[in-house]
Amino acid sequence: MPPVRRTATVPRRGRILLHASWILALAVLAELRIGRFGFHPSDQGFVLAQSWRILHGEIPHADIVSARPLASALLHTVDFFVPGPLFVVSGVLSMLELTVATVALAALVTRRPVLTWGPGFTALVAAAALVNLNGFPMMAWHTIDGIALVACGAWALDTGLRSGRAWPRRLGLFLFGVAGFVKQGFLVGIVLAAVWLLLHPASRAGALRTWRWWRRTVADLLVLGAFPLAYVAVVWLADGYESMYAQVATGFPAYGERLVAFWVDEFFFTPHGVPLPHTPVPLIVVSAVIAGLLVVVRLAGRWPLLDRALVLAGTATVVAALGWGFFAREPRWADVLWWAAVAALAVATVSRRRVPPAALLVVALGYMISLSWGVDTPTLLAGTLGLTTVLLLVEGMPPVPSPGRAITALAGVVVFAVAGFTVVHRHDRAPYLDQPRERLTEDLGLITPEMRGVMTNPATYRYVSQLNSCLRRFPASKVAVLPDNPFAYPVFGLRNPYPLEWPLPLELVGDGPARMIERTHQLNHEGDYLVLFQTVKPEVLAAGGEVPRWTSPDAPIFDHADLENDIRAILTGQPVTCGSFVGKWSPRPAGG
Repeated sequence: MPPVRRTATVPRRGRILLHASWILALAVLAELRIGRFGFHPSDQGFVLAQSWRILHGEIPHADIVSARPLASALLHTVDFFVPGPLFVVSGVLSMLELTVATVALAALVTRRPVLTWGPGFTALVAAAALVNLNGFPMMAWHTIDGIALVACGAWALDTGLRSGRAWPRRLGLFLFGVAGFVKQGFLVGIVLAAVWLLLHPASRAGALRTWRWWRRTVADLLVLGAFPLAYVAVVWLADGYESMYAQVATGFPAYGERLVAFWVDEFFFTPHGVPLPHTPVPLIVVSAVIAGLLVVVRLAGRWPLLDRALVLAGTATVVAALGWGFFAREPRWADVLWWAAVAALAVATVSRRRVPPAALLVVALGYMISLSWGVDTPTLLAGTLGLTTVLLLVEGMPPVPSPGRAITALAGVVVFAVAGFTVVHRHDRAPYLDQPRERLTEDLGLITPEMRGVMTNPATYRYVSQLNSCLRRFPASKVAVLPDNPFAYPVFGLRNPYPLEWPLPLELVGDGPARMIERTHQLNHEGDYLVLFQTVKPEVLAAGGEVPRWTSPDAPIFDHADLENDIRAILTGQPVTCGSFVGKWSPRPAGG
């Protein structure tokens, strides 16, 4: 009798360690190779500046003006306690969030526990995480937080509901509650969580009949609302509820209309005046046609060769959308993937004879991401949308011979390598609001240790160096750098006397403008302040343009909405200048 052949298996703890290791390694390597190259003083540091305020005891909306709830600022207080340069640490943590979210959504869509994944599928998920990053800067940002909280919340909720365990179910519900308060667009997630909880077969057992069901359901819903209720209660106790309502509820609304109807203005005209659609529109039509044919084929239950050919064509459409997005820089490329996922969801619904909730969540999450002023497209979910589309199409396909574990692993590694090369190339070619990598020759760590390793162009380096020089020459306990410099507060340890760091017109919500002016009058009475104004436009820094070495105290300043000019006129301090900055300084009284 031949000996029994035993297949070596990795113990459970070893598999947990392997998956945790590649997730952490991907985040660290992505920051070292991608995230630290390129810097702009506006977005990069905005959330960290709000976290810096909270660490000093300031209360959201009562002390801090914000167009959105400040759950992200609370979350990123953690960044300050991890050893290492603040900006590099924050980049690693943000990529870690994005990668874990990608893993969670893949586990949900496939219904396969992560510990059962082989190397091939693991490499595919890692590739999807890199595609999710695409050209976005690695920085603390509320949209990334919302994606991670919704994805991990759904993963934990689904695990708890299927296993019958209370703690993962309630952890998931709590995470959904936090997600709703990083940005208004993610409030939809709280509704989805409640519906998922109440409609799940495990929750319906004994519904409306037993006291145990009522007790469990009420407890679950209280956990879902725990963070929102606590957040509102703290703001209320700080006498900031009216300000919170004015700030959060009266901002400029976003409805995601560009995602669902962008093709209305996505046309160009030939020299003969004939309107033709840009690339995304035909790709969406192709996805819809493929999905329609697949529905017919699967309802008929025949033509397996045609089924496989259509799945291959759908996969090619996903690849084409990714290619156009990365190389042709199509502005709406992720919208194609969202619509392809919607089409694949319809196919999967026909194949399963029911709506797959995990895939529906991915589509809903893409819509939540698009509820934005600046980036109203689900680019931060592009990799997951593409992977989900392919998985949904393949799910009901007639079986094909397995290529074998080795070939599957090799294919996954090749896809990961291509994704990595493509994302690195895109960032090297055009970092977020900075110059190509070969022009990023200056290390901002020479100015402040909190930015050690962050590389930028010589113009931005000079700008940050001039700011640091100003702070040393004109010391004060209260310092503001207006308008586009939120990074300065956590990096240089400044205490901003104004209620917000980045007074963009869309961020000046509710009582924000009035409070800025009122605070300016108070500064005149208090003294011991330095208010600096930038004379260089943000676009100049992004283009690596000229940053003057000196400017006169009365030089015109960059101003978004005349607010900075009003503040400058009201301040009675001594006019000062250093480098490209001008300002008003009221030094600390002698012996004070």
